[in-house]
Amino acid sequence: MTNTIVVVLKGFILNNGRALFVQRAADDEIGAGSWECVGGQIEFGEDLETALLREIHEEVGLRVTIEQLLYATTFQTTPTRQVVIITYLCSSSNQNVVLSNEHSNYIWANKVQARLLLPQDIIRDFEKNNVFALEALK
Repeated sequence: MTNTIVVVLKGFILNNGRALFVQRAADDEIGAGSWECVGGQIEFGEDLETALLREIHEEVGLRVTIEQLLYATTFQTTPTRQVVIITYLCSSSNQNVVLSNEHSNYIWANKVQARLLLPQDIIRDFEKNNVFALEALK
């Protein structure tokens, strides 16, 4: 078996004190129905921020501004597959989301709503990296 490392970029997108989260489609192979930040895999040869902007536009139809790197984390999904997630703080002046077929729902959530929606592993990452303490998040 070949070991595989997958690099995923995520955008913690803020607009008027709320963050955008999307719900994976029910037929998704990984994490069906779960809530997450917008993003996806980098393509070979692509710049990190270019990949993130592409993924955000493909998944929710938004043009965003990348503000700063928030954190990076890694975990294994199987004994031979490791995922690296790089999360950036982004801002959007627009709330008009157009979902791709990868997701079934979205919400612009405050801190309280985010804690109720997100899986525990994402909440742990947010707490460890002080995402909930961001001044711009209400």
